[in-house]
Amino acid sequence: MNLIVVIVASLVLVGLAVGVSMYLRIGIEKSIIWASIRAAVQLTAVGLLLTLVLGSQWEYLLAPLWIIVMIGIAGFVVAQRSGSTDIVPAAVLAIGGTTAISLLVVFGFGVLPAEPVQLIVIAGITIGNTMPATIVAADLVQTQMTKERIQVEGLLALGFTAGQASRYVVRESTRVALLPQIERTKVVGLVALPGAMTGLLLAGVDPIDAVVIQLVVMYLVLGSVAVSTTVVAAVTASKSFTPDQRLKSAV
Repeated sequence: MNLIVVIVASLVLVGLAVGVSMYLRIGIEKSIIWASIRAAVQLTAVGLLLTLVLGSQWEYLLAPLWIIVMIGIAGFVVAQRSGSTDIVPAAVLAIGGTTAISLLVVFGFGVLPAEPVQLIVIAGITIGNTMPATIVAADLVQTQMTKERIQVEGLLALGFTAGQASRYVVRESTRVALLPQIERTKVVGLVALPGAMTGLLLAGVDPIDAVVIQLVVMYLVLGSVAVSTTVVAAVTASKSFTPDQRLKSAV
């Protein structure tokens, strides 16, 4: 099978999406094209790096280093997309901490063999699902603190602390950010088979064993997303206030 032909064929729907965007003047065609190009370049680079890492005698040392780099990038991206570099430490700590717990559960209980490729894959699944929701939560907090400025300042004037005044903003932002992951968990197996389970089935693993492994991964991902999103949303809100409990002039 010619891989180039397969890749080109897989771009049919991308081309259709670009055409629809141009025809309806939606304006997202450049973003779609750029995302497709970036994905190709990044995945090719990752494939080459993985080949080097997994083929090296230092693979058990390089795999954890790879995971640390992924966590650092995720934290930076969350801060960059949310427009607040102040939350980098919180994002790194939240995503890194939940990823570490996920790895401990999966490999500590022998769900999967503790091999470099397995470590990278499970960490990648956890971080990849956690980062988007965390970005949405941080961005929503920033937006809502601006839109609801009068209400927040009113609560502060009544004697509420910064944490109390921003609690409803954090709560709503977290709820919206977590909604896709929660709904995805609710309909798992009904609408689509999850990625980890699909990969295991294609590899010839017994369906029941594949289900057990997928459940473990799915629960860990759901928990990781929920914890990281909540922590980052709360920290983002706290960064909107001055040390003397006043809302900053520009949120």
